[in-house]
Amino acid sequence: MSECHFCAHHCGVDRTRQKGFCRMGTLPVVARAGLHFWEEPCISGSKGSGTVFFSGCNLRCVYCQNYEISSEHQGREITVERLREIYFELIAQGANNINLVTPTHFTHAVLESLKEPLPVPVVYNTSGFETLDTLRKLKGKVQIWLPDLKYSDDLAAIKYSNAPSYFRIATDAIKEMYKQVGPYKLDGNGIMQSGVIIRHLLMPGMVENTKGVIDWVAKTFKPGEVMFSLMHQYIPCGRAADYPEINRRVTEQEYKEV
Repeated sequence: MSECHFCAHHCGVDRTRQKGFCRMGTLPVVARAGLHFWEEPCISGSKGSGTVFFSGCNLRCVYCQNYEISSEHQGREITVERLREIYFELIAQGANNINLVTPTHFTHAVLESLKEPLPVPVVYNTSGFETLDTLRKLKGKVQIWLPDLKYSDDLAAIKYSNAPSYFRIATDAIKEMYKQVGPYKLDGNGIMQSGVIIRHLLMPGMVENTKGVIDWVAKTFKPGEVMFSLMHQYIPCGRAADYPEINRRVTEQEYKEV
């Protein structure tokens, strides 16, 4: 941790001494943990996904629906031992999987917590702004990759998420994720056991951005290789009011077009 390069910002700071782009130190900070029933149906099912929401983020999305967690850093610092205990508490409650939400900046802690495999799949729920080096460290530890592919428009990625070269970085990351786990697999109840689900949130006034994402997925993967989740729940949150063009809901016409 003398020079942190876990995420694609490569800020290179010593997080034992100062906070990096993610504004976090070295011990994991968890804002919330519990069964979550509102992920994709093949993730949550009827029993729920065992979600662990980490505080901080390697993006600065001005519209983030978890703004208090990602940017205002609500949460409690815990040990790696306590993190692993939380996994098993959620599994005891019937969780289909352990779902790590925005975990990239705590990769070191995640790796330590997964030294011994879990009896359920591990879901890595990420913004997509990942380095190949970090993803390769996680090979064999993660069974389900759940990346966002937020932008095909790099100017929008810089303006709204402070993520230069986002499209290249995220698409390279997704190809590495697929290389690790291959085509998705469901059990007899339709619950995902391994694979990749690519998420994309449709934003107001950004239909062409979404079309670019869809075109890339269709060009890169064959039917049956990955799942694609087109999300329609955009609500102006965080600092969206500072950006009038995205300070509204998506219209029905925009949704129908994509």
